[in-house]
Amino acid sequence: MQDQHTDIPSAENPARFTGITLSEPKNTAGGIPAVVSALRHIVAETGWVRGLRALSKLNQKSGYDCPGCAWPDPDDERSGLAEYCENGAKAVAEEATTRKIGADFFSKNSVFELSQYSDFEIGKFGRIATPLYLAEGDTHYRPISWEESLEKIASELRSMSDPNEAIFYTSGRTSNEAAFLYQLFVRAFGTNNLPDCSNMCHESSGVALTESLGIGKGSVTLEDFDKAEVILILGQNPGTNHPRMLTALQKARRYGAVIVSVNPLREAGLVGFDNPQDLRGILHMNPTLTDLYLQVRINGDLPLLQATGKLLLEEERQTPGKVLDMEFIESNSVGYTEYAAHLNKLDAQELAEQAGLDFSLVLELVKILRYKKRIIVCWAMGLTQQENAVDTIREIVNLLLLKGSIGIPGGGTCPVRGHSNVQGDRTMGIYEKPPQALLEALRREFAIEPPVAAGYDVVESIHAMHAGKARFFMAMGGNFLSATPDTLYTAEALRNCTTTVHITTKLNRSHLVHGKSSFLLPCLSRSDRDLRNGKEQFVSCENSMGVVQASKGNLEPISSDLLSEPEIICRLGQGLLTKYPAIPWKLFSTDYDQIRESISRTIPGFEDYNRRVREPGGFYLPNANRAGRFTTESGKAGFHISKFKPLMLKAGELLMMTIRSHDQFNTTIYGLDDRYRGIRGERRVILMNEQDMQELNLDPHEVVDIYNFEGGRERVARSFIAVPYAIPRHCTATYFPETNVLVPITSVAVKSNTPVSKRVVIQVRKTGT
Repeated sequence: MQDQHTDIPSAENPARFTGITLSEPKNTAGGIPAVVSALRHIVAETGWVRGLRALSKLNQKSGYDCPGCAWPDPDDERSGLAEYCENGAKAVAEEATTRKIGADFFSKNSVFELSQYSDFEIGKFGRIATPLYLAEGDTHYRPISWEESLEKIASELRSMSDPNEAIFYTSGRTSNEAAFLYQLFVRAFGTNNLPDCSNMCHESSGVALTESLGIGKGSVTLEDFDKAEVILILGQNPGTNHPRMLTALQKARRYGAVIVSVNPLREAGLVGFDNPQDLRGILHMNPTLTDLYLQVRINGDLPLLQATGKLLLEEERQTPGKVLDMEFIESNSVGYTEYAAHLNKLDAQELAEQAGLDFSLVLELVKILRYKKRIIVCWAMGLTQQENAVDTIREIVNLLLLKGSIGIPGGGTCPVRGHSNVQGDRTMGIYEKPPQALLEALRREFAIEPPVAAGYDVVESIHAMHAGKARFFMAMGGNFLSATPDTLYTAEALRNCTTTVHITTKLNRSHLVHGKSSFLLPCLSRSDRDLRNGKEQFVSCENSMGVVQASKGNLEPISSDLLSEPEIICRLGQGLLTKYPAIPWKLFSTDYDQIRESISRTIPGFEDYNRRVREPGGFYLPNANRAGRFTTESGKAGFHISKFKPLMLKAGELLMMTIRSHDQFNTTIYGLDDRYRGIRGERRVILMNEQDMQELNLDPHEVVDIYNFEGGRERVARSFIAVPYAIPRHCTATYFPETNVLVPITSVAVKSNTPVSKRVVIQVRKTGT
């Protein structure tokens, strides 16, 4: 349900249709259509000259890191033609656009009027060209100088009786240098309230991997894909979310790897791939990727993994020493005996049924894994945004430990991160639960007294703002409102703040659902040149596989009134935190090498940072798991026992998972087409099993409202088109952020506190009933 009062800016996308066209879903991703789509977006936003200039340096060793996903670049030679994918080109088109908005635009458009546009339309207005301020009671943003805006923000922070009344959010596109400065600023101010987008995506991975293996990162490199015998992909759609991964999968398959995909939807990018840079791809010759496709029910991954583990134990009993790596298990792990005893009590056929699969398909998976050791398991949000996410990921680790598949070439864990530096931000200290070693290092380097108490994560921050415990919200990038659950509850939380501040490149809905006063501080993007005192600066990022590399933009900024993220933080710190003279804010703002020198002395693995990051392709951070070591308390990897609890749906209830369209990256909407799923021109759709539609007496393409009633509260998303689709019984899929309004703030993953966006209990009713 949208906001009730007509004078309050809308927190939701407007419930209007934009014109749907349906066709058969595709079985192959990429190909010439991907090239055409990429060029169409680039030319529309930037023109040919600026666009090709931007693309020429994208993901190159002397260029800048893609502002999209965190898939790694090749260590060796990179394609001079295009070391990027369709959606990477779209991401660059969005930020390199020549469209810009400033004083005239905001004088003509009130905040309320702007909120009536969709997120897609808001994003297409262009880059913000000047700092903006919305005073309490005002209806329009107005230009403000950098000096005045930063002084007002500093004044608001000075007025707080408790630093914990302030919350500082970070998006995954923030560079290492900016992230390091941001967490330093926040801790010097006196709080650990550093929620970030990791809380909403791979927090479950970090918790599970740390508990089981000692570190919260994956263990494989891109080179390992060339050596793998089996690649198992769960809860991930690389064709849309990480398209460059398809090249690695195709190469691995040609080298002999067997690929198994597990997903409730049959996704084109998992079924097949036409590489547009390869003649075979252009000619559509043998695009097949997946050898075995397991279309599980929503949240069927855990019982599938347990059934697989149980059957592998049975295979080992029949052929001792052939199936499991008992030498590895005995030397490198704890908890195997208890884990095996737990699995032996389970019924594999019953687990397969709970997963929504025919038992013969589970047997086929076991046959593939039986005598293989070099196994990589990849996963993404389909696993992490579940209530039992931590258990599911620990079950992945259990499987790999059974096979001795961690710490070897061609084997290991591969959580595929979403945003391009979300892993680097965490490495730099963006974390509400900082390790003691980091706090000691900051104390030693900067003579500050950082707080030790844990701060708020994303969900806790929303609750704190809603309850009035926090009154200042600052976001380093991102679209907090559209990325978070329970949209109307979160909107109320943001409106309770006295001040909201956004460091941003473009306008989004979070800027329109604001505190009593609000600031928009426009910053440089990844593709922009960053000159400080006539010297060209660069930043750095960490990808999904722990490679840190330089990133230097090559485009002229669209406005002379933009500052870099590091400079914004430094100028704010210089004006506010005068009691810490050992923090050289002015020096940091003019020479990023000085930031990296401090990082090298405070963050493990970054020794000699300035020299190593200048090496073409960057450098790998240390990874104990990759080296076959486990930094747990016992010094060994741990098997864990999990109990799957099937969700019992009542009559008329269904499960919903939120997904991206192909014209989308996180909350940024590039267009209105979901080409691979055969849906064009419309986002307000719900994909449903045809039998479920018949039981609910729904005709194909009927307009429905979607409800959730968790906690006794009615949540409703109005006006969606019911589309019959090949999805398991009682399962549905919808795009976010349109249906985030249905995701309860109270439904979170155990231990990680990640919102459960992939298993929402809903009811679907015809509109007007």
